[in-house]
Amino acid sequence: MSSREKKNPNGICKDIPNLISSFVDTFVDYSFSGTFPPPPPPLNDPPQTRFEKPDRLVAIGDLHGDLEKSKQAFRLAGLTDSSDRWTGGSTVVVQVGDVLDRGGEELKILYFLERLKREAERDGGKILTMNGNHEIMNVEGDFRYVTKKGLEEVQDWLDLYCLGIRMKSLCIGLEDKVKEDPYEGIPTCFPRARPESFKGIRARIAALRPGGPVAKRFLSGNQTVAVVGDSVFVHGGILAEHVEYGLERINEEVRGWIGGGGGGGRYAPVYCRGGNSVVWLRKFSDERRDKCDCSALEHTLSTIPGVKRMIMGHTIQDGGINGVCGDKAIRIDVGMSKGCSDGLPEVLEIRKDVGVRIVTSNPLYKEKGGGEGKMGLGLLVPGEHVVPKQVEVKA
Repeated sequence: MSSREKKNPNGICKDIPNLISSFVDTFVDYSFSGTFPPPPPPLNDPPQTRFEKPDRLVAIGDLHGDLEKSKQAFRLAGLTDSSDRWTGGSTVVVQVGDVLDRGGEELKILYFLERLKREAERDGGKILTMNGNHEIMNVEGDFRYVTKKGLEEVQDWLDLYCLGIRMKSLCIGLEDKVKEDPYEGIPTCFPRARPESFKGIRARIAALRPGGPVAKRFLSGNQTVAVVGDSVFVHGGILAEHVEYGLERINEEVRGWIGGGGGGGRYAPVYCRGGNSVVWLRKFSDERRDKCDCSALEHTLSTIPGVKRMIMGHTIQDGGINGVCGDKAIRIDVGMSKGCSDGLPEVLEIRKDVGVRIVTSNPLYKEKGGGEGKMGLGLLVPGEHVVPKQVEVKA
């Protein structure tokens, strides 16, 4: 009998490993987020790409590490109450990626979205989160847009995660629950970085590299492309060559790569890298309308049965959410994060009975009834504690 077994003659730990493991995981989550999030559900294999058209669909743009603006966007759409609890009923929400970078509350947003996903599912709703170019960059180890607070936040989380590993290692029966050292194989210094940032960089690589604990838990469940009813969602844009390759195939391969099981190494699949990739493309999101390639857009949409429009983030729209190419391309990144343009939150709403509309918090539209940035789309201007009413917008 080993010395550890002698200290536990009744085998208590051995009989309840799952309970103890769950307690440790909850301790880590609560210590970091101050909440008791339910355990994430097992991932579907393969990931779902196509979803039926809901009665109400809401699309939310890039969040970039700004927790308060993220919460404001959900409240603006009537999806959460003043305590940030789900009130959206059966609404389907699509957040088009770029939660990471430019702000210091990236993980807190991921926890926030994870909790809301569970609450929405209990009410018959759904929240789909997507990979943007900044999720891909971080999994690849490209931290050009990470802030000092962002490095610190991930390091704090990983310190707690490693404490949880050590706690589990002390108990007999939890051998299969004890994870490998997340820092395995990562250097301790980085030639092009300042010495004071070495620990933060090292922690971020450990947490977000393919198969890392943050990547696997929070990002591997994301869609990279999604078809919801008659709308296709993507962070950057989709070309006909991507459709030919296979939207389901893209989701499956990116999930495998982020989760560490795709055999793809450090770098993302080729359709997630470069200017014509699904997370980097700007052919349809340039603010200069004459620069948008409507011909390529229409060709792409024609290859996806039943789809009328493409909805994307990625490129900040200083005039707010807008549509081009006869509203076949709708651009929803309003730069709401304080790390970007500190723009006023806006979201896109699509209802079966009404159509496509914008929900905005911009007070200018209460007086002016719209503007050039809203051409062709209906506009909602909710007042404080007031049910939103539609405002006419001149095309």
